[in-house]
Amino acid sequence: MQKLFYFICVISFGWMGCSSSLKVDAIYYNAKIYTVDSAFSIVEAIAIKDGKIVATGSSSDLLKMDATEKIDLKGQFMYPGFYDAHCHFYGYGVDLKKTWLIGTKSFDEIVDTLVKYKDRRFMGWVFARGWDQNDWTDKSFPVKDKLDSLFPDVPVFLMRIDGHAALVNQKALDQCQVNENTTVVGGEILKKDGKLTGLLIDNAVDFVKLKIPTPQNADLIEALLAAQKNCFEVGLTSVTDAGLDVSTILLIDSLQKANQLKMRMNAMVSFTKNNLEYYKKHGKYHSDRLNVQSFKLYADGALGSRGACLLHPYADMPDHSGFLLSTVDSIIYAAQQAKEIGFQMNTHCIGDSANRLLLKIYGEVLKGKNDLRWRIEHAQVLSPDDFGLFSQYSIIPSVQPTHATSDMYWAKDRVGEERIKTAYAYKKLLNERGIIAAGSDFPVEAINPIFGFYAAVSRKDQNNFPENGFQMENALTREEALKAMTIWAAYAGFEESYRGSIEKGKDADFVILEKDLMQADEKELFKIKVLQTHIAGERVF
Repeated sequence: MQKLFYFICVISFGWMGCSSSLKVDAIYYNAKIYTVDSAFSIVEAIAIKDGKIVATGSSSDLLKMDATEKIDLKGQFMYPGFYDAHCHFYGYGVDLKKTWLIGTKSFDEIVDTLVKYKDRRFMGWVFARGWDQNDWTDKSFPVKDKLDSLFPDVPVFLMRIDGHAALVNQKALDQCQVNENTTVVGGEILKKDGKLTGLLIDNAVDFVKLKIPTPQNADLIEALLAAQKNCFEVGLTSVTDAGLDVSTILLIDSLQKANQLKMRMNAMVSFTKNNLEYYKKHGKYHSDRLNVQSFKLYADGALGSRGACLLHPYADMPDHSGFLLSTVDSIIYAAQQAKEIGFQMNTHCIGDSANRLLLKIYGEVLKGKNDLRWRIEHAQVLSPDDFGLFSQYSIIPSVQPTHATSDMYWAKDRVGEERIKTAYAYKKLLNERGIIAAGSDFPVEAINPIFGFYAAVSRKDQNNFPENGFQMENALTREEALKAMTIWAAYAGFEESYRGSIEKGKDADFVILEKDLMQADEKELFKIKVLQTHIAGERVF
C-alpha cells in the first residue's frame, strides 16, 4: 500500500507533492547547482533516493522532506558528473605502469629517462610513452641508434604521444621479424640510406605492438582500478572508451557487477572480425554502468606524425598526403554491418580527406536525417565544403578541445595558412550540427576534464598563450563547453535519459568544485579543484 501511495504521488503531484511522506537518503542544500537541464537552470538543493535524483529546487522546499542525511554545502558549486566523450580509460590504466615521456624536450632527455628507469620493465620490455618531436628543438623523428647501444639485449618500445607512431630498437625489430623488406599497408616503416631507423607509423606499429606479451588478468584489474581512482579525483563519473575488445569489455562488466569498478562506461567495440561476430550474436548490451552499442574504426592516423590523410600534400612535406589505415571497401563494409545490427559507427578522422570520405560513406548508408547518432571522432581538419554533411546526415562531431591547444604551435606548419582556418573548428561544427561532444583522448592528453573546459573557452595553453587565443572564432561559450562534457557527451552515447544533467529521475552522479566554472576568472579556470565526486549518490572521491 505504501509503494502504491508513493507511485500515485509521483505521477499526480511530482516529488514535492509528497515531501512530507517520502523519506529520502540525502539532501544536499545551500549550494549553487548547475543542473544543465534544457533551460540550464540553477537550483540550491537536490534530494537523492536509491542512487537517483528525486527532486531539485530551493533549500527551503527540499529541507521539508524527511532525509537520512542533510548535507550543507555552504555555498559550494555542484555540476553533473563530468563525462569524457572520447578517451582510452583501459589503455591509460595499463600505461600507468610504464615510463612516461610527456614534456621531454629532446631525444637525449628521453634516453636519460630510460637509463634512469632501466630496471622498470613491462612484460620484459622497456616500454614508454609520451614523446613528441614537435616539442624538441630538432623536430625530426628520432632514430634507434642510441637505444641499440644502451639496450642491445632488451626490446624497447617507445610510443609517441598520439599512439600513432613508435620508436623501437633493433632487438624489438628482430624479435618481431621486421626487416628492410617488410611492407605495410596504411602505415610506414621509416628508413635512412636503406636501413631501418626504428620509427614505425600507424599500421606498422602493430608489427611490434601486437607481439608484446599480454598482461595477466590481475594486472588488468589493477590497471582499471588505478585508472578509476585517478579519474574520480578529477570529477569524471562517465567515460567513453574508444576501442575495446570483447574480452576487456567482459572483464569490465564483471568488475562492475562485483561493485569494484564503479565508473560508468560507454564502450566502443574495436571493429574486428571476432568482435563483430560476437555482437552479431549477442547484440547491444546495457547495464546500470556499462553501455555497449557502437563500433570504433580508424580511417587515418595523426597530424603530428603526418599520418592524417589530407586532400592535398602536407605544407611541410610536399610529396606526402598521409594515408588511410583501412581500405575504402573495408570501411564501407563496416558501415553496412553497423547499420545492419543497429550499432553506432564511430570513426577516427583527422585529415580533411579522411573526414570527407567517412562523411560521404555515412551519408550513403544513413540516407538522410536520423537518430542513429553516428559519430566522427576528432573531426580535426575539414574542408569548408564538408561541414554541412554533419547536419545533413545527423552526424555527431566528437572533439577534444585540448588537441587544439596542444597542436596550435605546429599545426599550421603541417596544413598551411588556408587549411588551418577550418581545423579544430569546434564552434563551426556546433553551429552546423547543434550538438558537439567533448572528450580528452587521454592518455594522449591529460585526464582532467577541466583542462578541456578551459581549452574550449579560452583556446589558450596554461601559460596564457597565445594572448588573444587560438582562432577564437571557434571558441565555445562556457555553457556550451559544460554541455559538451555532460549532457551532450551523454547524448552522443544514447545515455541522456540516465545521466548528463541533474534532473529528477536521473542517476545521482555529480561533482562539487571549489570555484564556479561559469564565473571564475578565465586564467584561473584550469586550476579549479574537484572537492567531491559522487556516483549513484555514493561519494567516490
